[in-house]
Amino acid sequence: MTTTMPKPERFASLDMFRGATIFLMIVVNTAGAGGAFTQLQHAPWFGFTLADLIYPTFLFAVGNAMSFALTRPMPEHVFLRRVLKRAALIFLLGVLMYWFPFVTHQADGSWVAKPFADTRLTGVLQRIALCYLLGALCARYLRPSHLLWVAIGLVLAHWAILVGLSPAGEAFGRYRNAGTLFDLWLIGPAHLYTKDHGFDPEGLLGTLPATANVIAGYLAGLAIQRWGKHMATVGRLAAIGAGLVIVALLLPPVLPIGKKLWTGSFVALTVGIDLILLGVALWLVEVRGVRFGHSFLQMLGRNPLAIYLFSELLVVALELIHVRPDTGLYTWVGETLFQGLAPGPVGSLLCALAYTLICCAFGWALDRRGIILKV
Repeated sequence: MTTTMPKPERFASLDMFRGATIFLMIVVNTAGAGGAFTQLQHAPWFGFTLADLIYPTFLFAVGNAMSFALTRPMPEHVFLRRVLKRAALIFLLGVLMYWFPFVTHQADGSWVAKPFADTRLTGVLQRIALCYLLGALCARYLRPSHLLWVAIGLVLAHWAILVGLSPAGEAFGRYRNAGTLFDLWLIGPAHLYTKDHGFDPEGLLGTLPATANVIAGYLAGLAIQRWGKHMATVGRLAAIGAGLVIVALLLPPVLPIGKKLWTGSFVALTVGIDLILLGVALWLVEVRGVRFGHSFLQMLGRNPLAIYLFSELLVVALELIHVRPDTGLYTWVGETLFQGLAPGPVGSLLCALAYTLICCAFGWALDRRGIILKV
């Protein structure tokens, strides 16, 4: 007689949490003309804004999803094949996204092929792929109690490398810290982020502490499944989250909070806030039964990768349509329509929200047809 493991109970709050994250990610990434509100822009270096929270929250949500997927019985070879394939495809999609549209517009109006030699190899999706791979392997082969120490170890290792291997006085600098020097040596400046003179905010060294965000999301997902849909669970999440926030706020004298370096204090702060927000979502949806926005956010949470890719590729395609010299269609719409309606940051936000709703319509069309794009 054989028995099958019951499927883990689904939590609508986790799906909605993921959907809200992808919605805000598109809003932040596609600000219209006029200058975004300060909280919708990334901190220039050290510091923290709402925009800085979005990316680590997405990684946290990746870990949440893993806590359900990896608890299902799976032979060793099947697990390795799925994880390696998924990580490779996400990484490849990230590279192709930066290579898109594969041609460049010359000053004389002609189009020429965009050489792969100038294509960025690092990036948002690439880091997600690497963090997912490391996080999944750790979750598969280590006990949850050990995973906590792995997450702490990754953060401390990142700190030690920056302090120990950077030139004197450059550990927390932009251009000569150990991570930047490693990226320049291994990958080369042509394949890195080109808008910051050689510094790449998604460099390889930052993968270590960013994986801690994935592991934290995984552990939070396991804890919620174990503790259940109760006020006690909400209280525990909020208490742990508040403790991490306090720790993060005490660290800046020795370890500044900075997304672009993905410092350990940044990990503690973002994980702490995410635990609090997840507790709030759990309280509203699972305990109080609030259903406002339920279907909409769950729809976004079912196809986050497809919607994100669509948002990034569409805005690039729109900017290829030059309404006037050096002004693409998206910029032109932001300047003429939304800045006309509300000059300044308000118009910029309205433009971003309108564009985000278009991307949500794409996700709705996929969902209505039962299409779930997975890699």
